[in-house]
Amino acid sequence: MGRWRPPPEKSTALITREGHDRLKRELDELWRVKRPEVVQALAAAAAEGDRSENAEYTYRKKQLGEIDRRVRYLSKRVPALKVVEGRPSDPRAVFFGASVEVERVDDGECRRYRIVGPDETDAPRGWISIDSPLARAMLKKQLDDEFEASLPTGPTRFVIVGVDYGI
Repeated sequence: MGRWRPPPEKSTALITREGHDRLKRELDELWRVKRPEVVQALAAAAAEGDRSENAEYTYRKKQLGEIDRRVRYLSKRVPALKVVEGRPSDPRAVFFGASVEVERVDDGECRRYRIVGPDETDAPRGWISIDSPLARAMLKKQLDDEFEASLPTGPTRFVIVGVDYGI
């Protein structure tokens, strides 16, 4: 049996200005700071002799591979991203970059989410990807609109109680 897997879905190439700047800083730090440190440590470990039983050498090779993979990904991803700035023409509607407060219809629980690009999601902060089922369901909805999202727990109904673009 083969290990073939279907290609992953293409993620939306949108990002906020802050997210874009963060990715550029990460790429710069990896390339100018971390990679040279690891290369130097790898050379020192290689100079110790027998590499077959040298744990430090093995660790640094893996670390260098991880850094190179991330640098390669960011080098391709950052130029392909489109930075979205400014407010939409209708500030009562939900679009990319909006902070949206929603209330579950069944239990009245309120949550606040910010719709961001897939490269800047952060669940503890409530930042969800524009590609997520919840964000897709609320896009273009207006204040006080009711909508249904297909979540892992099943279909859930929500009401939009607040939309803000001030973050």
